[in-house]
Amino acid sequence: MASGQQLAEQNLVTFTTWLGSKSDEDFRQLASRGVLSRKEIAIECGFSKSVLDQNPRIKAALKAAEEDLRERGILPAIVEKDLTQPSEPLMREVGKQKSMIETERLRRLEQENASLKAENGELKKSWSNSLLSAKPWQ
Repeated sequence: MASGQQLAEQNLVTFTTWLGSKSDEDFRQLASRGVLSRKEIAIECGFSKSVLDQNPRIKAALKAAEEDLRERGILPAIVEKDLTQPSEPLMREVGKQKSMIETERLRRLEQENASLKAENGELKKSWSNSLLSAKPWQ
């Protein structure tokens, strides 16, 4: 069983090898919210996501890599927020998937409505026919 230091060194070697194997396009695909996706990096390297925060050498190497990617225009520049200005509340956009679900739901409801209207018409017709064919009280 490897000690903590040996495991940290092994993780660093794995990370730097992974870092060297990626192209600019690979990094673009890993970008999420202006940084590289920690979750995807951890999956591809085969270690826990916490390694990226807890191993100081990996953390520094990742920060340096992201700064280099920003300088080369692969990652967007970090924007400082002005905390003195109140920001507008963020409004969530309806995503494509939710829109598709709503469209399908609407289609089913319209179909069910048409079916119920047809059934209602048939019931009214048969009810009025039964009233017409009924014999009056004698």
